Amino acid sequence: MKQFLLAIFAGTVILSCSNPVQKSQNQDAEITVFFDSVFDDHLSRDPEYQTVLGDKSQYDKWNDISDEKAIEENQRVINMLKIFLNRFNRSNLTGTSLVSYDLFVQECEEKIESFPYRFHRYFLNQMEGKHSSVPSFLINMHTIGNKKEAEDYLSRLNGIPHHFRQLQALMKISEAKGIIPPKFVFPKVLDDSKNLMLGFPFEKSKIASPLYEDFSSKIDKIKLSSDEKKQLLNFAEKALIDSVKPAYESLMVYWKELENKATEDDGCWKFPDGGKFYAVSLKQTTTTSLSPEEIHRLGIDEVKRIHSEMEVIKEKVGFKGTLLEFFNFMRTDKRFYFSNDAKGKKAYVDEANKIIEGMRLKLDDLFLTKPKANLVVKPVEAYREKSAGGAFYEEPALDGSRPGRYYINLFTLSDQPIYQMEALAYHEAIPGHHMQIAIAQELKNLPKFRKLGGNTAYVEGWALYSELIPKEIGFYQDAYSDFGRLAMEVFRASRLVIDTGIHYKKWTRKQALQYMIENTPNPEGDCSKEIDRYIVWPSQATGYKVGMVTILKLRERCKKQLGDKFNIKEFHDVVLTNGPVPLNILENLVNEYISNKLRS
Repeated sequence: MKQFLLAIFAGTVILSCSNPVQKSQNQDAEITVFFDSVFDDHLSRDPEYQTVLGDKSQYDKWNDISDEKAIEENQRVINMLKIFLNRFNRSNLTGTSLVSYDLFVQECEEKIESFPYRFHRYFLNQMEGKHSSVPSFLINMHTIGNKKEAEDYLSRLNGIPHHFRQLQALMKISEAKGIIPPKFVFPKVLDDSKNLMLGFPFEKSKIASPLYEDFSSKIDKIKLSSDEKKQLLNFAEKALIDSVKPAYESLMVYWKELENKATEDDGCWKFPDGGKFYAVSLKQTTTTSLSPEEIHRLGIDEVKRIHSEMEVIKEKVGFKGTLLEFFNFMRTDKRFYFSNDAKGKKAYVDEANKIIEGMRLKLDDLFLTKPKANLVVKPVEAYREKSAGGAFYEEPALDGSRPGRYYINLFTLSDQPIYQMEALAYHEAIPGHHMQIAIAQELKNLPKFRKLGGNTAYVEGWALYSELIPKEIGFYQDAYSDFGRLAMEVFRASRLVIDTGIHYKKWTRKQALQYMIENTPNPEGDCSKEIDRYIVWPSQATGYKVGMVTILKLRERCKKQLGDKFNIKEFHDVVLTNGPVPLNILENLVNEYISNKLRS
């Protein structure tokens, strides 16, 4: 990589003699080469992301997650930014290259700014952590098409002890700084870890453990002799007993020791420099300069506005009572929930597929660019469904070998109301996450870091906006389903209030839960899970509503300034075909689109 950069610098001498127009063209060409080389250089040290992208060149390895490696990578970013700013002159760039320049600088500066806070996180929690992401990665990302890939899977199993030792070293640094998860997190992580140790070969059982079941089912589908398959299964059994089990046992021994030091305090205000950390987190999550107080107030105002729209639907369906009583009715009436059994779970998945297909037929009414990647609906796996979020999306492989996945958590169907199914499918699948992420991956004219990057405000703002746009072309014909759309929007608006309440105003978990129950119709179990999520992911939940509000403001600006020239398909193309960008850069792109349209 160093030699490559020196080669670029050598080129500067030659280009300096060129005329300005030629220099601009050359810099536009060179900057893309630079970006992709930086991306590929980083990817060469990230075996796990290689696997996500379908690259199997380091298929037997886990990432180096040591702090020494993190320090090294941060220095690389600092050095790379200096080289970049010295090499490229912003005034010599045009179009896409100019946007890429601004985005690259902003991303580097954010990484450098947040680096001092790398331990201001809970390395294990009920939402994420190596205890659950390692098995999830093997099950969902590590495909097996031949014997070599099966052996790579085994190598990764045997590599878990070292991986977890690195993790534990990071957790001890965090602990020394006084950054310890609140008490409620500990049993959830412990339960998820125990679930992975259930079944064969960890105990005498006819039921296989999740990882053994995954490995055996994958090798059963490849062409190998029975002896070869038997040998691989024996190796898997040995790896699970000799490597995986002791790794989890050691981690959980430490976890139980750490629990004794945990408190009931929930907000990140308790961290060293917690206020500064939260301000940086909000800035990077929302990609705005909004203060915690401004975000809190925006949430209160949005909750009030959405409640007024809910009142209209309450009257429409003939409900006699207050809005809070209507919320309780929606939480408890059995007509709004599938039965909590295998039949109900199948019915949910079938209906979700039907909703997605219905929307797919109408995409031409809203979009010029559409994704090629396939999409599947998949229930969250049993080993992690108890603590996982309600729904989430997983991107497809770049080579098309793995589809995009809309995961729905069906552990408790009383937490997944039927009236929210429509909006949830639009958010996670089409035209939401799948549309945005798959299109970005498939773009041909952008450097890799733009196609494969992302920030919460843009990615989740688009998904929340995607819940609304089907309404504008005639979906949500059922009044209760339309109420579900508003229920999900008020849920995101309340997040602004609750996240800042917990981490800025020092609300307790009980206060936050009470606010959500009083202001959203979501089931109490769902509310409780969400509050727990906001506690362990400071600021993350604020990006949704801030992003949606910004996209809608930009759309209204387009409508107002363009008048009859406004085209919703073109607006969506501006938003989607530049890859995931921070909101400040999205605003620049929309302003440029308006100017060009007015001149045409």
